[in-house]
Amino acid sequence: MITVYDAVGDRLAQRTEIGNLATAAWIDVLNPADDEDKMIEQALGIEVPTRSEMREIEASNRFYTENGAYYMTGIIVHASSLDVPMTSVVTFILSGNRLVTVRYAEPRAFPLYVTRATKGDPACRSSVGIMIGLVEMLIEREADLIERVQDEVERMAPLVFGQKGAGQPSRNRRLDLLLKTVGKEGDITARAQESAMSLNRLLLYFANAARERKDDKRLIARIESANNDITSLMESLRFLAARTSFLLDATLGMISTEQNQIIKLFSVMAVMLMPPTLVASIYGMNFAHMPELHETWGYPAALGLMFVSGLVPFLYFRKKGWL
Repeated sequence: MITVYDAVGDRLAQRTEIGNLATAAWIDVLNPADDEDKMIEQALGIEVPTRSEMREIEASNRFYTENGAYYMTGIIVHASSLDVPMTSVVTFILSGNRLVTVRYAEPRAFPLYVTRATKGDPACRSSVGIMIGLVEMLIEREADLIERVQDEVERMAPLVFGQKGAGQPSRNRRLDLLLKTVGKEGDITARAQESAMSLNRLLLYFANAARERKDDKRLIARIESANNDITSLMESLRFLAARTSFLLDATLGMISTEQNQIIKLFSVMAVMLMPPTLVASIYGMNFAHMPELHETWGYPAALGLMFVSGLVPFLYFRKKGWL
């Protein structure tokens, strides 16, 4: 699907019909079909990268110049409302005073920017201004995602090290749930890190392209400011990744400690029951000459001896702090 926008004064206006693409300010291509790619290539004289080409990881395939057009592909995080956000690639093509975006996802940042730009933004007069506006919105959305993860990690930290309270699920069950939650937040952090690193590289190349094109210095300053923002987000993500890794290790350690406690309890109980079992085994023998078996006090005496023989190890283990 092709959506075309024109720069009308200080704002963007969406066309009702595609019309002449050569006069457009921004051409947004979502899930393009083959005929749509050919239409853009013929109208603008540029090559539209395919989805497989956009996914190439080599820098030379993501940032390059061809026929006077600058190609920049970045990884973005989207669908942040889901439990685990998704990642996708977006290609920005600067061709003269036109911007072409090619994407196979619908990040919330795009309609948010359109809403803002249609109300008025002087930077919309140029393709560089439109692109930096989109990138700034992508960074803003990623920052919101990072803040959400930070809040969740802060909430989980006390739960890992202090799990008390009656009427709640068992401790082991809660540790299992925490392990899954910490793992999920770690996955989100890794995706955000990948996106932030990609946007950082994109902005560096974008700034150089804007200088080569001799674009407005104020727009170049906005690009550099956006790069500073993404750099600060990368620092926050490094700290968040370390914090998440620590919580993951701590949760695994707590689970291991709980399992060791259970095994220790079983071992102590087995040792405690050995003397009573020995007494019961002795009096379970079928020898003819066992005088106390014929006495009225024999049965209570045997029970008492089993009780005392089990109580003594219990008190000893309690004193040693093994229970």
